[in-house]
Amino acid sequence: MIGETVTMDHVTLQRAGDTMHFDVAFDGGTTNALIGPSGAGKTTLLNLIAGFEIATSGRIRIGALDVGGLSPAERPVSMVFQENNLFSHLTVETNIRLGIRPTISGQPGDRQMVADALRRVGLAGFETRLPGDLSGGERQRVAIARALVRRKPVLLLDEPFAALGPRLRGDMLQLVGQLQAETGMTMILVTHQPEDAAAIAENIVFIDAGKTVAAGPARPFLARTDVPGLADYLGRRDNAGGAHKTPD
Repeated sequence: MIGETVTMDHVTLQRAGDTMHFDVAFDGGTTNALIGPSGAGKTTLLNLIAGFEIATSGRIRIGALDVGGLSPAERPVSMVFQENNLFSHLTVETNIRLGIRPTISGQPGDRQMVADALRRVGLAGFETRLPGDLSGGERQRVAIARALVRRKPVLLLDEPFAALGPRLRGDMLQLVGQLQAETGMTMILVTHQPEDAAAIAENIVFIDAGKTVAAGPARPFLARTDVPGLADYLGRRDNAGGAHKTPD
């Protein structure tokens, strides 16, 4: 699998009288984190890439492919949500197999693909269990396994570990980081935890008030003083002053 570059070229979305504007590129095969206040537009950006929202203007490209006219199912993208979206009455194997093809019966070879994906997320042998028998972290691992079997070059993650405790969240971040390194996919993660962004991402994009404000390499990004709104979001008092605020 080779990750594709995701380009949002002056993409706008008009909704309820407001206009959001995203102009950013995510290089192929990189890990990227989106940070910013609640309601800033982070999930909307993912939804535009995935096709769950349709841009008012601008172009969205994945590699050389303009995906603006494609349905979500036609786009070379997988998405993992905060809610794992597993079917409670179906086994782990069936839930994952639905990522390969939208049929309950499946086809020869699907079972091995499911087993391989479960092994990669540390759940070998869980095929016959139901989601209700799993912990929250295990359910998210199943959701990640389902994304893996889709074998798409772009993986979008919308705060998938927000409901987990710090230790388990750290374990899951390490897992997706390892999987990204193994597969070479392009990964874009929404998080409200700046420390998570710094731990896993090569690049950080700061979104505020419905627009991409700034982007850059993760290691120095959180220390920058030239990004409007970043200090307030982080609850940091820069040399220019300003009230101390708690991040959302």
